[in-house]
Amino acid sequence: MAGLIEDYALVGDGRTAALIGRDGSVDWLCWPRFDAAACFAALLGTEEHGYWRIAPASARVESSRRYRDDTLILETRHRTREGEVLVIDYMPADDGSHLVRIVEGVEGRVAMRMDLCMRFDYGSAVPWVSRNELGDLRAISGPHKLVLRTKAQIEGAGRTTVSDFTVHAGESVAFTLSYGASHEEDPPPIEPRKVLAATDRFWRDWSAICAGGTPWDAALRRSLLTLKALIYRPTGGIVAAPTTSLPEQLGGVRNWDYRFCWLRDSAFTLFALMDAGYLDEARAWRDWLQRAVAGSPEQARILYGIAGERLLPEIELAWLPGYEDSAPVRVGNAASEQFQLDVYGELFDVLYQARRRGMGTDRDGQNVGLALMTHLETVWSEPDEGIWEVRGGRRHFTHSKVMAWVAFDRAIRSREESPDPSRDVPLERWREIRARIHAEVCEKGFDRDLNSFVQSYGSTALDASLLLIAHVGFLPQDDPRVVGTVEAIGKRLMRDGFVLRYDTEGQTTDGLPAGEGAFLPCSFWYADNLIGLGRCDEARALIERLIGVCNDVGLVAEEYDPAKRRLVGNFPQAFSHVALINTVLNFGRAGGPARERGAGEGGGSGTTPTLPTAAEAPALI
Repeated sequence: MAGLIEDYALVGDGRTAALIGRDGSVDWLCWPRFDAAACFAALLGTEEHGYWRIAPASARVESSRRYRDDTLILETRHRTREGEVLVIDYMPADDGSHLVRIVEGVEGRVAMRMDLCMRFDYGSAVPWVSRNELGDLRAISGPHKLVLRTKAQIEGAGRTTVSDFTVHAGESVAFTLSYGASHEEDPPPIEPRKVLAATDRFWRDWSAICAGGTPWDAALRRSLLTLKALIYRPTGGIVAAPTTSLPEQLGGVRNWDYRFCWLRDSAFTLFALMDAGYLDEARAWRDWLQRAVAGSPEQARILYGIAGERLLPEIELAWLPGYEDSAPVRVGNAASEQFQLDVYGELFDVLYQARRRGMGTDRDGQNVGLALMTHLETVWSEPDEGIWEVRGGRRHFTHSKVMAWVAFDRAIRSREESPDPSRDVPLERWREIRARIHAEVCEKGFDRDLNSFVQSYGSTALDASLLLIAHVGFLPQDDPRVVGTVEAIGKRLMRDGFVLRYDTEGQTTDGLPAGEGAFLPCSFWYADNLIGLGRCDEARALIERLIGVCNDVGLVAEEYDPAKRRLVGNFPQAFSHVALINTVLNFGRAGGPARERGAGEGGGSGTTPTLPTAAEAPALI
């Protein structure tokens, strides 16, 4: 059976990624891209659904693992009574579709065992296995092909491939598994050692860009490396996670496919990358965004495929029992059909910040932005499904309205800072709408008895998304209404030191059974507010607690179950790592998030720091 979620480490190549357990088993891998059908799906089922294990044959083994510093190369050290070996796992950074596993003898001799169970289409298809003219193992099913190359002796055992071999000190045995299309020639072989050195250089060179200077630089760099691994290199799209259907509640039904690009998550990711100095990735995402949302603005989606695909139908895979019997297992995501007002704010906020860093947009990009704003003028007053993608009906979510305000505010600022007489923009009308939204939110989204903003108009439920009000500059951090909201959330949504997404009322009206772990970004947002309020000792303690739930190699899932002390939800989760990066960087700067992107009451004057910008960068609109 699959290990604990926190038992897994990630290796990737910028196109897809594999999850490898402490026991040396690859239990999840989709080829040739993140959202393709899995060829190893034991994570959501049993070994019969596909896995690849390399580990000592002995039952008595002491194991430890780590990533090579500043890389995505995983090293697992196994010690038995007879000796010690090092297993090196990596995917070449830019050399086709390969997963390489090298076993090195460190001391004495160690008897090893390899078990390879290849299954296509999420474990439902058993391939035809044969040898090619060079003796390499070839597995074919429909359009898919895997080729295993190794000097170790391998043989069939039932419907799996096995190898028993012994490694002495100073020796090494390499296994390379390569993916290709079944109708094409076999993927060309690679030199595992040579490609390992090139992959090591690639990751170290990329990591060297990170400035650091925080109390948690190791966690910061590991999170940035994880984000890099979740970027689909050919297009610049950023997947929310490389997995599907890892449950938000063990044994529950909150199991979703996250192998797509949410505009919201990607926007937060872009902030993290820009703030850490990775502008090339930011430009690639901006270009992906322009291509993805191009077309009729009323058909804009809240999430897209990694190449910008719009049709992402949600289906259930009945033959997979799910992680720890958490069913159903879903592929595709019906949330792609939802209306979520807040994404407009996140998009225009991040594009505004990108422009201020010198990344302008071309004429087509400006036209797309203007079309989106024209559409937003007509829909901002409508109810939506909100940031948490509720499936229980649309409401006037306070956070959604705040983010609609952000969209108008950033569009106005962009125009004011880079006027273009050749473009006809309804600036006064946008200012009027911005003021109307601000007044409406303060009137209908704030409960005076609670002294807090609430989840939706007319509700008394609290929602952790309200912690972003100061972060986006809707109100100053020290505004009494913001302070009251932070205090209320700390009292009502804090459980065992972690912040829940929303309280009981919200959980019973979102269209799904109650119960989930603590959504980790919410706790980071709470820490951001503590920083902004000058409560840095409390913020530091909370950050330490949150970093403490990362696993031994620095990866973290979407949520954390404080009662079971387990990571839950898809893994590793970009949103959680993004929140970690942003909060760690906030702590390392003077001032808090309200000062970083601040705006003023209703009008958006605020205080914004001087950033390295190109004065000639064109406006968004």
